[in-house]
Amino acid sequence: MKILAIGDVIGRPGRRAVQQFLPGLINEFNIEFVVANGENSAHGIGITLNTERELYAAGIDVITTGNHIWAQREIIQSLDGDSRIIRPLNFPPASPGRGYVIVGNVMVVNLIGRAFVGQYDCPFRAMDSLLATVRPLPRTIIVDFHAEATSEKVALGRYLDGRVSAVVGTHTHIGTTDAHILPEGTAYVTDIGMVGPVDSIIGDDVDNVLNSFLTGLPHRLSVGKGKVAFDAMLLDIDDENGKARTIQRIRREEPEA
Repeated sequence: MKILAIGDVIGRPGRRAVQQFLPGLINEFNIEFVVANGENSAHGIGITLNTERELYAAGIDVITTGNHIWAQREIIQSLDGDSRIIRPLNFPPASPGRGYVIVGNVMVVNLIGRAFVGQYDCPFRAMDSLLATVRPLPRTIIVDFHAEATSEKVALGRYLDGRVSAVVGTHTHIGTTDAHILPEGTAYVTDIGMVGPVDSIIGDDVDNVLNSFLTGLPHRLSVGKGKVAFDAMLLDIDDENGKARTIQRIRREEPEA
């Protein structure tokens, strides 16, 4: 099974990149399932009902999130029922929504890290509990680990090796070069990257971020402009055993105007 895992989608430029590149990639690689991190798809922070619909219309099957899931509060009403937006599994149990979803024969799980991010339940134990209780357990399991520390991400990949099909990192918006198959058959990458403006600082306007660093003053989030890039990981998963055959970085950029 060919699955595309898309990095953090940043604001309107990110949504435009998804609309521009995703349909062609689906056709080129015969992709059967698409998951994307959409927690920054509305104005660069959070997700709204309109941006949710845009992402589905472009071909995305499941939307994962992270620490900015509550930034646009209107989305809360869409998190229960048959929603295909998921929030981190290791959020407090009373949080709206759910931390995993099963679509067809694929389970997508969202986790959030604790190092440099926030005080959340243990992602390792949260996955142990989930894998022990979901029945029947799909063979194909994709985990989006929304975390800051590379060591925490690598550790979770190793911990889940052989028990899930893929662990793909999000949150830092900077794609890493360590995509590989772990010894027991789990595809792993520390961070997919982002979908958004190239002329930016992790999606944000360059001048605003530089001014914040130089003055120490907070800055208002303003999504960068100009040409866009699209970062994703192409996963080939064996339907029979859920093991990953290959993991391949996909990057597309608009030509210069």
